[in-house]
Amino acid sequence: MAERKYLTVTALNRYLKYKFDHDENLQTILLKAEISNFKRHSRGHLYLTLKDDTSQISAVMFQGNTRSLHFEPKDGDKVIVEGHISVYEPYGTYQVYINKLDLDGIGDLYLAYEQLKQDLQKQGLFEESHKVKLPQYPKVVGVITSPTGAAVRDIINVVSIRYPLAKIIVYPALVQGTDAKVSISKQINQANQDGYADVLIVGRGGGSIEDLWGFNEEIVARAIYASKIPLISAVGHETDFTIADFVADVRASTPSHAAELAVPSKTDIIKYLKNAMTRISVSLKQANERSIKHYLQVVSNVTFQRPEKITESKHLALLYLEDKLNAYKPQKRIEHLKESILQYRMRINQIEKSILKEKQSRFLVTTQKLDLVNPLNIMQKGFTIVKQQDTIRKSVKEVDETQSLTVQFHDGELDCSIIRKVKKQ
Repeated sequence: MAERKYLTVTALNRYLKYKFDHDENLQTILLKAEISNFKRHSRGHLYLTLKDDTSQISAVMFQGNTRSLHFEPKDGDKVIVEGHISVYEPYGTYQVYINKLDLDGIGDLYLAYEQLKQDLQKQGLFEESHKVKLPQYPKVVGVITSPTGAAVRDIINVVSIRYPLAKIIVYPALVQGTDAKVSISKQINQANQDGYADVLIVGRGGGSIEDLWGFNEEIVARAIYASKIPLISAVGHETDFTIADFVADVRASTPSHAAELAVPSKTDIIKYLKNAMTRISVSLKQANERSIKHYLQVVSNVTFQRPEKITESKHLALLYLEDKLNAYKPQKRIEHLKESILQYRMRINQIEKSILKEKQSRFLVTTQKLDLVNPLNIMQKGFTIVKQQDTIRKSVKEVDETQSLTVQFHDGELDCSIIRKVKKQ
């Protein structure tokens, strides 16, 4: 008799878990059920039982998934559950792992939401290639929301603080109720027709799925898609996603966040301008230093120091050409070039004479200027220099009557004695 093989309990549970986890029908399930035995763990996890008239199953919703909850679950609630089924290996029990939990009635809305989302995605309304960049410095921001809600106040406050140059146009719209979809889409079309706004913010504050439903309607999605003005969707809170978010050019987590995305920060602009001014100043300084350096190099060039080198080099070039022509060209050509050379020489002589004449003229002018201030020339006109003890006396007060004087003329000196000193009154 063949030996029978026995499994361990761990092996069995592991095998069952493997089968559950690889069954595609169990990876995404939607259930309608009633909650019982509800418990909230201190770490935020939810433990509950899902039941109907004849059966029940354990379920768990981990803390990370509870952020999407719009209500506080309790025993007796009729709910719609989205999740998957797996085996909890240590105890060999299977249970539902909940990804999303809504009150029943919302479940029909959720199914409609998912269906429309899939349809619009297939039609290309979510394509990134259709989305456009927001303007960097908008002059006008259009806001489509309730004129009395907190969202419009938040947007106005943020825009006014960040970028007060921008004007705000509010297109009042219903953002809740059965007429919301028509009102929202109408104002998006109106803003595009007006053409005043450089960017549009469409949205509202947070609420239940029913409150936000106007932004899940197809008419709104198509109005957003058709908008020629870049559009930011700002519906609800960070965890809320609507069809409008997927179609819009940019999705903002809140209306305040949308205002931050729509306009730049004046603080950042001022900082950028200061940095730009610094860079420009440095560039100008460097360019000026390069220009000065180049100027000094040019001025120090030997051509500026000895301008006659210009004519020398030309003269040598002419001599070279003359020799070359004499060696290789016919006589007639040579004679013609000789004549050209003579003309060049005459021009060179004229230039040299002109330069020499200019130098002589400048020398003569300088000499005349020096003569004007030459003390000897002044003395020829009758002026003398009076000295006493080798010191020039400029006033009668400086003369000592007891000592002799030396009077210097342009052609000699006289030693004199003082007979009398008379001071002017």
